[in-house]
Amino acid sequence: MADVPPFDIKQVKCDLIIAQRECYDRRLVHAAKWAAEMSRALSVKVDAKSLIHAEEAEDFWDEYDSYVLGKNYYDVKEFDRAVHVLRDCTSPKPYFLRLYSLYMSDQKKKADNMPESSAVPEETDNEILKILQTELLEKHCKKELDGYGLYLYGVVLTKLDLPSSIDIFVESVNKEPMNWSAWMELARHITDKEMLLSLRLPQHWINSLFMAKVYMELQLNDNALAIYRTFMERGFSESSYLVSQFAVTYHEMRAVDLAVQTFKTLEVMDPYRLENMDVYSNLLFVTENKAELAHLAHKCCTINKYSVETCCVIGNYYSLRSQHEKALLYFQRALKLNANYISAWTLVGHEYMEMKNTSAAIQAYRRATEVDKRDYRAWYGLGQTYEILKMPNYSLYYYRRAQLLRPNDSRMVIALGECYQKIDRLQEAKKCFWKAHCLGDAEEIALLKLANLFVALNEREQACQAYTEYISQADKLLIRDHSVLSRAYLYLADYHSSKKNWDEAYTAAQKCTEFPETREEAKGMLRMIQTQRTQDNPVTPTAMNVDDSMDSMIHSDLYNPTAPRTFDRVTPVNLKFTP
Repeated sequence: MADVPPFDIKQVKCDLIIAQRECYDRRLVHAAKWAAEMSRALSVKVDAKSLIHAEEAEDFWDEYDSYVLGKNYYDVKEFDRAVHVLRDCTSPKPYFLRLYSLYMSDQKKKADNMPESSAVPEETDNEILKILQTELLEKHCKKELDGYGLYLYGVVLTKLDLPSSIDIFVESVNKEPMNWSAWMELARHITDKEMLLSLRLPQHWINSLFMAKVYMELQLNDNALAIYRTFMERGFSESSYLVSQFAVTYHEMRAVDLAVQTFKTLEVMDPYRLENMDVYSNLLFVTENKAELAHLAHKCCTINKYSVETCCVIGNYYSLRSQHEKALLYFQRALKLNANYISAWTLVGHEYMEMKNTSAAIQAYRRATEVDKRDYRAWYGLGQTYEILKMPNYSLYYYRRAQLLRPNDSRMVIALGECYQKIDRLQEAKKCFWKAHCLGDAEEIALLKLANLFVALNEREQACQAYTEYISQADKLLIRDHSVLSRAYLYLADYHSSKKNWDEAYTAAQKCTEFPETREEAKGMLRMIQTQRTQDNPVTPTAMNVDDSMDSMIHSDLYNPTAPRTFDRVTPVNLKFTP
């Protein structure tokens, strides 16, 4: 369980109100929105005097008119005009707004010039980013950047793919802990728990919410849920943000029913919310709930048809209906609205795969990994694409990247095992299938693949144990893949016959007669088993003619489906194989 330090709920409320104002004054709208939503969830009253803060230096008022005009230009997306009117401002807020407007102008022009398809883009022109880097570096060296300026500096360094950005974000959150955007950017850079614990972060209540977010990214979902529950219990029970994080975490844990139920709760709490609705649509897509997905698509379109979330929801709806050209059109529209929207790039790749356009799919997945190197779905998609192209060595590389990001996801490990098997690295494949089984095996195929591999390696005893446990698992989960089960029983019958375990062999062969694929082969095996058993033990009664019709055999206890069977009573033993 995660430990959340105690906090004063009234102080938290004050922090959020001030943070909303400060972030919005700098047009960090996402951080301002988050602070406002979290503040509204707290039903505590605070003294207005506690919200009074020191105003800017007197020279700010000399720049006030320019600052206000710059804000208005920014709000109507006239970023270049905002930069121009703020060009001589030196106070922290107007100065930040000028640089931020310049950054947003550059990003908007790049988005406008982005090609419609997922073809390889032209070399990116980073001239504006380099200008920003030079100016911010000079200010940073003089220690003249506040927490918000450091945040922008970190964003610019990240866009230029420079490694020092993580240190700048740490410095930013220490100077200004209530800028949620800085915390989110920092979260994107953390690759493991050791790295997280090594950071020198401020002792502030918001740090716990940051930790929960990172835990989600690192698949430490139980830790994340524990932190969110603590905040809910301490006054944030009406927070739509926390409820959405519960839903997304359940989705990552593949707890589909819990995730869907939580998203429905979120819809009631915040009926016009679009954030995270694309994740909800992914759940409905996976469960093939066409009616609910159609309802969600219609609702999102009514709220705002030009949001990235709406485009992804509608794209998923058309994809579920196998209208892949229309789905692709909406996913591309989402990218036009936000070229850095990870989910859309990955979904574009999926649609190209459905349309058999592997080249375009590869480009889309690669763009997703460029935007966010931790997007395991894109790495996994690349692995699948190269597997289809029969290039297992390439596939292996991408599956490894996906598995490093999702070490506890059995699907990634099984994909790795299958690649190893294709390039005849059978010992590594064996370890992968075993690990997938130990992780819970979400797709319930690891034991079967492990058993088949034991057969290929002529490790008969371990193959027998694996097949036995697979059959037991199949009975519990009501798996009824006849072709697989029949071959498993046939192998067990042959194995036990070779060991002269006649009762087990007879029971397994008898089960084979229930499947059309192995019925004739099983009859011959039953005859052989009875003959051998009679020779070993002459007092054993002669068995009935196995060539008799199944109708005549139905009266025998051995063929009575309700009669107890020796094989069914055998408790599955643990596999002896240790990777």
